[in-house]
Amino acid sequence: MPITLHLPPEPALAGRRTAGCVTVATAASVPALRWFARGVAAHWGLPNGIDGALALVVSELVGNAVRHSGGPDVALLLSADVSTLAVEVRDNGRWRPRLGRPRHEDEPATGGRGLDLVDAYATRCTVHALPGGTHVVAELSIRA
Repeated sequence: MPITLHLPPEPALAGRRTAGCVTVATAASVPALRWFARGVAAHWGLPNGIDGALALVVSELVGNAVRHSGGPDVALLLSADVSTLAVEVRDNGRWRPRLGRPRHEDEPATGGRGLDLVDAYATRCTVHALPGGTHVVAELSIRA
């Protein structure tokens, strides 16, 4: 699933900037949108320290949309000002539980911690479950 990143030149951290990408909601969407987000952050000249947090947040939020929404596509919108990078993920599906065998008491949990990880990196995270899909916004601090 090739995604080409074409953004106009912008001065680093001057005003509010936005960039977005929509793709089909498949497992391949996760690394593709992570790559897109990292490219945008580099293009905008955001601090290097934001890269790991951004990659994790995008991976978790897009992964949740792919696994649980049942919708045909997933959208990523990034917006930044001088202090905050907002990561928005939208889908147009309805929540569906993850399929798999039930877990036994003595088995470690291997899922269900994604939003906890996002909360650990984000200064704020909101989830809006709407009849037409889910909209999640995670805000990351980009102050040096």
